[in-house]
Amino acid sequence: MKNKGLACILILLLALFAISASVAVPILCRPFYYAHIDALDMPEKTGWTHEQIRKAYDDMMDFELKGADFATGDLKWSEDGMTHFADCRVLFRLDLRLFAVTGILLLAALILFRSKKETPARLAGRGPSFWAGVLILVLFGGFGAFAASDFDRAFTVFHKIFFPGKTNWVFDPAKDQIILVMPEEFFRNCAILIAALLAAFVAVYLAAGRKRRQ
Repeated sequence: MKNKGLACILILLLALFAISASVAVPILCRPFYYAHIDALDMPEKTGWTHEQIRKAYDDMMDFELKGADFATGDLKWSEDGMTHFADCRVLFRLDLRLFAVTGILLLAALILFRSKKETPARLAGRGPSFWAGVLILVLFGGFGAFAASDFDRAFTVFHKIFFPGKTNWVFDPAKDQIILVMPEEFFRNCAILIAALLAAFVAVYLAAGRKRRQ
């Protein structure tokens, strides 16, 4: 039975899975950050050792993901800085939960489709994955082009959207020294990684959606 409602749900699940998975990679992959320590000459620029910088990042991420007490190794931090990372923790955990839930639901959908009791309808001759790819392009294509042309402004817009009415994301390096080892280049590379992963998902989705049978 071809089900249009199921197709729409599947489109949304596929898009949310791709987005949450792409964002989860730089959150969970600490070696991605570690590779920046020497590549960006952080020890030479800050005077801290590779180990001190790595420990500061690990302590902060343990707070974000494992519920540890907030710390940044040997680096100074302030209450305002901590509250921003607490705000980030909410978003990080939301993304990881979304990644897990959409993954489970997509697996359940695959099992359902294999039973042939329900199958999603093709919309305008295209499968749900095709329209999921289109949805991702619509949602992120414009902002991606904006970020590529003016990353500083895009970075500011991003924080104003996700941290409305707050200014604690503007760090004073004298009070929150971890910002000295999380330079703009690192965040730009995180954005590039996320964009590359999303592009890969879109390519796969568009190709799969063109096939007569998925």
